[in-house]
Amino acid sequence: QVQLVESGGGLVQAGDSLRLSCAASGRTFSSYTMAWFRQAPGKEREFVAFISWSSGTTYYTDSVKGRFTISRDNAKNTVTLQMNRLKPEDTAVYYCAASSYRQSFDPYEYNYWGQGTQVTVSS
Repeated sequence: QVQLVESGGGLVQAGDSLRLSCAASGRTFSSYTMAWFRQAPGKEREFVAFISWSSGTTYYTDSVKGRFTISRDNAKNTVTLQMNRLKPEDTAVYYCAASSYRQSFDPYEYNYWGQGTQVTVSS
């Protein structure tokens, strides 16, 4: 069992940066693939980035490549999403997720979810 709690969202202007954090409980955190998804109003939940259990593999959706960085600290049971050069189209609720199955872009492959944190980017 893994419980996830996100923090760090807020209201920023285009071009600013935000750092989202996800604190996980559970002794097996280090064995999970961790990911960030986002969901804008009226849209489906969208994959943003994932990181493998060892941090050896990361992957990003095209729209955030070069701007966002996902990282994890297995000793502290945390995963972060550093978001730079934010754009209004990045506005969404951001969710942290954990998968015990495999590295995936598919939200259905993730069995644990946080409650989400709102990110709003004004133009």
